[in-house]
Amino acid sequence: MKCLFVTGTDAEVGKTISTSLLLQLANSYGYRTAGYKPIACGCKITPEGIRNNDALILQKYSSLSLNYSQINPLTFIEETSPHIVSIRENNPILFSTLSNGLCELKKIADWIFIEGAGGWYTPISNNQTYADWVYLEKIPVILVVGIKLGCINHAMLTIDAIKYRKLKFAGWIANTLIPSYKYYDDYLSILKKMLPKPFLGTIPFLKSVNEYVINCNDYLTFPEI
Repeated sequence: MKCLFVTGTDAEVGKTISTSLLLQLANSYGYRTAGYKPIACGCKITPEGIRNNDALILQKYSSLSLNYSQINPLTFIEETSPHIVSIRENNPILFSTLSNGLCELKKIADWIFIEGAGGWYTPISNNQTYADWVYLEKIPVILVVGIKLGCINHAMLTIDAIKYRKLKFAGWIANTLIPSYKYYDDYLSILKKMLPKPFLGTIPFLKSVNEYVINCNDYLTFPEI
């Protein structure tokens, strides 16, 4: 069993797209896979219960048949920082909840791809961040870089923060946020020079969730940990 934590340079930079493609890539090799999104904000009330669209995508592309609660144990309606909504709803985010869910998936999966929330230092309480939990579990990290103004600085700072924790850096992915971006090639070129290897690939601009089903082997290299 192997785990990877997928973080991003910011919110809305392509963590879900990247995680779903990594799941599909692992599936193509015949692995038993599980997507895991321990904390999800911005959920909706459905006939089946409270659901988050990103978590549903991970559930769809996990090769194992998993209940929604196995994919996403902590759900919050409001779309804001997890620590804010958890305090308002009197539903504290505990490391034990995140770790217990991960432990159960470890019993049945060959690969677990964990999608974070927001960026690397997203707070999950008044005194703890998501990074603290990843450090506790010693999970290798993949960084998704959304190609846009400011991403070079954000990427370098995030990687420095990951290395500061002495966690294994399993690679980075470039995600195309803006179609036909004028400076796209310039950004990608300098990122490849300044960021550490491995570079796992580039995801093209995707308009909708239906486009997540693409030939993942054309875009990403399977990470080695």
